[in-house]
Amino acid sequence: EESRDGSNDNYSWNCGEEGPTDNEEVNALRRRQLRNFLATLILSQGVPMIVAGDEFARTQRGNNNAYCQDNEISWFDWKLAPWQQELLDYTARLTAVRREHAVFRRPKWFQGRRVAGTDLKDVMWLDTDGSEMTEEDWSAGFTRCMGMLLSGDALDVRDRQGHPVRDDTFLVLFNSHHEPVKFVLPGRQDVNWEVFLDTREESGFPAKPASVAAGDEFETIERSMAVLRLVRGSQENARNISWKHSQKAEPAAPPKPSKPSKHEPIDQSTVGPRQRAQTARSAKPSELAQGEEESNDPPVK
Repeated sequence: EESRDGSNDNYSWNCGEEGPTDNEEVNALRRRQLRNFLATLILSQGVPMIVAGDEFARTQRGNNNAYCQDNEISWFDWKLAPWQQELLDYTARLTAVRREHAVFRRPKWFQGRRVAGTDLKDVMWLDTDGSEMTEEDWSAGFTRCMGMLLSGDALDVRDRQGHPVRDDTFLVLFNSHHEPVKFVLPGRQDVNWEVFLDTREESGFPAKPASVAAGDEFETIERSMAVLRLVRGSQENARNISWKHSQKAEPAAPPKPSKPSKHEPIDQSTVGPRQRAQTARSAKPSELAQGEEESNDPPVK
């Protein structure tokens, strides 16, 4: 279709060089970004929408609609390079983490407020200083870092037998800034966190997980994410802002997204004759001008 069969939107970033490169700094950043996106997706609520080959970085060379490409663009190359095999192993471990921990696969949406009948929040959003995010923090256009605390005893969910579902408590730290960022870890003095996942590692999972006390700083490198697990102290004490800081202002949940606007008018030059005919049959006279409002002006003679 003369290259008009895919979307023209492109929100990707080449990390400094276009296409394949021998620049190891660029390749290392690309691999870290792959680990970031896989962890963000697989540890999110809902069904992870993974495209076949994502687990070992199948790219289709940038083609976003390769269904008609019977060549190397769409073929699967099962001869994996060592770094691809490492990414595949990392993805397998992520799926195992999701399967083993109910806190990453809730059957309900987060409310961002206290669970009914309790003083527990189902999720806490944290600033880099270990305090809860405020409305000002959410509206700041320069914000590139935040933490998310998922409390394993705040699951307002029951199993098939009616028993409350309980899990570990996790702290997820995101740093999309181009420089390292230090996070002050939340919790009271008796709380300790263990580094469970860190995308700075090529394997994604530290061989010797470090333990970090609440109130201490944990540094994330540029464009990375980390997951820490509560290993000492109660979950109740972990659900507190850092004991070294006070809350700046009233905590606030993320703002609700605005309602989606109407779709942009369709460019008829980009669709085939069958869709054009179907659009013409179903459209009202006022819609044939591709969404333009009807004019009240008298007809031109």
